Amino acid sequence: MPGQQRETTFRFLAQPADVNFGGKVHGGMVMKWIDQAGYAAAVGWSGQYCVTVAVGGIQFVKPILIGDIVVVRCKLIRTGSSSMHFAIDVIARDLKSGQERLATHCMISFVALDAPEGRPAPVPPWVPQSEDDRILASYAEKIIAMSREQQAELERVRHDIDRGG
Repeated sequence: MPGQQRETTFRFLAQPADVNFGGKVHGGMVMKWIDQAGYAAAVGWSGQYCVTVAVGGIQFVKPILIGDIVVVRCKLIRTGSSSMHFAIDVIARDLKSGQERLATHCMISFVALDAPEGRPAPVPPWVPQSEDDRILASYAEKIIAMSREQQAELERVRHDIDRGG
């Protein structure tokens, strides 16, 4: 039922195919996991087909090693009329020691569509219930504002380049 599933968690083992020559999972694979878990969370909340709009505030904190247990946690932290924003933590756990470490953190945004090639569709609203929820919603607003500023700066630079400096 749409509007009920606020959190999604994926768990799996980092496999040899996921790592580079140094034995660490490469960033592209981590981004794939983030997108897959985020998509599942977005569909779970909206009950509709969704597309990734942006990934912001990404921090690669610690490496993920071959054989680590990987946990990708997605939590809805903001909704718009057709958009959903999720905080994602990627946690790596060493099988031998059991020690966990934050490997990656970001926010990922999705838009619900009425069909795979369709138009934006409304999503169930989410309202912060706790102080932690309000902190996360404020974080989402800040990441969104930074993304808009970055896009505006990129457009200014492109305009200056097109004018010849």
